[in-house]
Amino acid sequence: MSSGASTPSGPEYFVRGINDAEARGPFKLEQLTSLAEAGQVTPETFYYDTTTEQWLALGSNAELKAQVWPEKKRLSFKENAYAAEKKPGDGATAITVQQFLDAAEGKTADTKGKNDGSLAMMKAAMWGTRGAALIMLLSAVVLMLPSVDAVIAMDLDKLLEKPLILLGVVDLVLGVLLLLGVISLYPFVRFRAVFGLGFLGFILWSQGDYTACLALAAGSAGLYFSTILVSYVPLAVALLAGIGGMAALASLSLF
Repeated sequence: MSSGASTPSGPEYFVRGINDAEARGPFKLEQLTSLAEAGQVTPETFYYDTTTEQWLALGSNAELKAQVWPEKKRLSFKENAYAAEKKPGDGATAITVQQFLDAAEGKTADTKGKNDGSLAMMKAAMWGTRGAALIMLLSAVVLMLPSVDAVIAMDLDKLLEKPLILLGVVDLVLGVLLLLGVISLYPFVRFRAVFGLGFLGFILWSQGDYTACLALAAGSAGLYFSTILVSYVPLAVALLAGIGGMAALASLSLF
């Protein structure tokens, strides 16, 4: 599911109402505007924002709201005519997060017995973030464990003899931030996965340690895909490969 992703024809959006069991879309901006003109979406309608991985009200995004409901179009309506067209629920108070989750899980009277696949995707994404954090922490152990005495003693000369420990510090910081839910780091984490596979893989390959190369490849691939996949089964495979690969490297204490 994507929202606002760059495509040759512009961004696309998934939308849903509070009592909708399933999301609708994807819609291009022009289609979303047409739906708004037809009264099928309102500022209270939710859209999925991949940046925050949350469902947000269209009205909460000032830029998107201005595009879907341009000022010149809103001024063309007379107040009394607009009031006559308002739906009974337009003046209702804002829903709570718990109410929205209950509706998505089919726990309300209107959605009972229905499920929304997007909720499972969001939960899977949360597990992916936690798994990526664990993989990063294991990678930090791999890189820092051989020099743990120097780290504890803060012996700069010994630390400089093994510069890979600096990469371990980076992995430690990234792992902690991912545990805190800082998903904006995903692009850097993916770069780290590719860089680690290339740079560290070259070192291991030159040493003739092909078993370690395979473990590194599994760990790096698992790290990369854990930030992308939002389906439980493939995500579980990626996390198993990532955690298993990094754990194997940690047990070998290669660096």
